[in-house]
Amino acid sequence: MNMAFLGESTLLIVGLIVLVILVIWFVSMRNGLVRLNVRVDEAWSDITVQLKRRADLIPNLIETVKGYAKHESQVFENVTKARAATISGSALANPAEAAQAENMLQSAMKSLFAVAEAYPQLQASQNFLGLQSELSDTEDKIMAARRFYNGG
Repeated sequence: MNMAFLGESTLLIVGLIVLVILVIWFVSMRNGLVRLNVRVDEAWSDITVQLKRRADLIPNLIETVKGYAKHESQVFENVTKARAATISGSALANPAEAAQAENMLQSAMKSLFAVAEAYPQLQASQNFLGLQSELSDTEDKIMAARRFYNGG
């Protein structure tokens, strides 16, 4: 009878140890997943900050180019529409919509820079060169934020 009691208590102790180990493992895994989720949210936030920064530079760039190329209104409208799409609430909250808006903006910006290339005085403008440099710097930061978001 004493042996049966020792066997049952040993089994109970082993069961409790296994249960404690499982609870610790579960809590650890859950905390790890929460940490990863926070990292993803922070990474997406970094991307949206840089996208907003770029969007804030674009109106200044458009005004600078307009001073030299007033008759290119369609290009300016396309850039303005694309910029609005990139900073819309849905694009900032949804990576798929952000990617679509981003593609639209990239295309519009290529057109804007193509127009700028046709005006040598614009290319020599310190304001234009400064904005172009800031835009390039922001593009680099967007690329870095995307790499972090994608885990690379």
